[in-house]
Amino acid sequence: MKADAPKQQTNPSLAALNFDNAFVRELPADPDRSNRVRQVHGACYSRVQPTPVAAPQLVAYAAEVAELLDLQPASCTGEEFAQAFVGNHLLPGMDPYACCYGGHQFGNWAGQLGDGRVINLGEIINQRGQRWALQLKGVGLTPYSRSGDGLAVLRSSVREFLCSEAMYHLGVPTTRALSLLLTGEQVTRDMFYDGHPKQEPGAVVCRVAPSFTRFGSFQIFSSRNEIEPLRQLLDYTIRIDFPHLGEPSVAVYLQWFEELCRSTAAMIVHWMRVGFVHGVMNTDNMSILGLTIDYGPYGWIDDYNPDWTPNTTDAAGGRYRFGNQPHIALWNLAQLANAIYPLIEQAEPLEAALQMYGDSYKQGWQAMMAQKLGLKSFEADTDLPLISELEKVLQLVETDMTIFYRKLADLAPKKDQDDASLLAPLREAYYQPEALTGHNQGPISAWLRSYLQRVEKDGFDSNERRQRMHAVNPKYVLRNYMAQMAIDKAEAGDHSLVNELLQVMRQPYAEQPEYEEFADKRPEWARNRAGCSMLSCSS
Repeated sequence: MKADAPKQQTNPSLAALNFDNAFVRELPADPDRSNRVRQVHGACYSRVQPTPVAAPQLVAYAAEVAELLDLQPASCTGEEFAQAFVGNHLLPGMDPYACCYGGHQFGNWAGQLGDGRVINLGEIINQRGQRWALQLKGVGLTPYSRSGDGLAVLRSSVREFLCSEAMYHLGVPTTRALSLLLTGEQVTRDMFYDGHPKQEPGAVVCRVAPSFTRFGSFQIFSSRNEIEPLRQLLDYTIRIDFPHLGEPSVAVYLQWFEELCRSTAAMIVHWMRVGFVHGVMNTDNMSILGLTIDYGPYGWIDDYNPDWTPNTTDAAGGRYRFGNQPHIALWNLAQLANAIYPLIEQAEPLEAALQMYGDSYKQGWQAMMAQKLGLKSFEADTDLPLISELEKVLQLVETDMTIFYRKLADLAPKKDQDDASLLAPLREAYYQPEALTGHNQGPISAWLRSYLQRVEKDGFDSNERRQRMHAVNPKYVLRNYMAQMAIDKAEAGDHSLVNELLQVMRQPYAEQPEYEEFADKRPEWARNRAGCSMLSCSS
């Protein structure tokens, strides 16, 4: 079923979107234009039209992303915007397509995957000369939909929309989200995969990034020994997304991979800084720009637990648990190295680049931890054992990681402080403060005293240290229970909390006293409630 022909444009801001669809212009296309599920060989994409929906309704839009696209706020609230960004009508220059890629899922090669419920609208060039690709998630079947319906539900769409923008404002490299719209239709989903499907409101998110190319985009060609399209895709990626590297060549391929190793390491350091767990670090969910991509069963660790994963599918193995993310990123990079090896045919420089990832991550993590602790710089002799001991004491009593680091900034050296008064500024961080008995209180207090001695050595006054720590330790993160509360309201027709959380997450490091309730620990009722702790991949 094809989308309607474009309407006559009445909104000059939408009509002025400058589409320059280099991806479809320069890369090999699937010659089969039928929208049937199939294996697609030798092509980077298949042209496909969004499936029209009954009654588009705007839930929220991100003003900052609209500005990136040169859209005026008034342009984002009208009927024409809703029709275009739910896939009902194509604006001039849009040329819809779905990408072909493969990937390793939970460590196993899955073969062809592709955009099963995403359709790309094209790429625009904004007034600053920046390229932004636009894609709609949840707009119907594509040749890559496998057994799915190509649709998305409000539940998962609220989470993706809010998290994309929350991560950006936290300073984490990420794809963005322009808009969240209801479709006016119901979608059947089995949320727990337990044989009890139900109807849920359908929704569409417009995702925005300079590129949505993934590790798996290269893997699919290499796995099939399709070397020419592999070369075409890498050459295109370098020319369009990495022009500073120069004209493609074997030497430039290696420089590109080295840069990707560094940017991926930087992204993972940010994840660890804010306590974010992606939940599905498959190779098809890894961006070649070092961006966080594909927000499914993610979460922020509430109580500090390096073994926690938000993904019910991963609960038994814990492959994508919080503390394992740096290792998984390296493993994924190694799979990409294998994929591009036929273009390079030199193992040693690829292995050296992977070593560069390890070195970049180590240096980045050490610098980041020094910042979180308010130190001038990382000093290995003192700070490695200090941090190692901190990771132990954070697990003695159930401790909220976000609140702990935020409140740690309030500690100040005082003479003759007993353990109780030393711990007082941090009590809000503990889920069971009554467990701060002598058995647990002693090691925690001992660490705090060691920490204060280390802080004194730097010579910062308390206000300066607090400001430095507050700049990297957020007060507000998008905890799963908060997203679920917004979903509950939105499913009942009230979109206010979606927009309120969007506003809160715009300033995650500011005090925002009017939003203090969103800085609290996860409430006890949310400990084991579906959607508030762990989630499935159901969308």
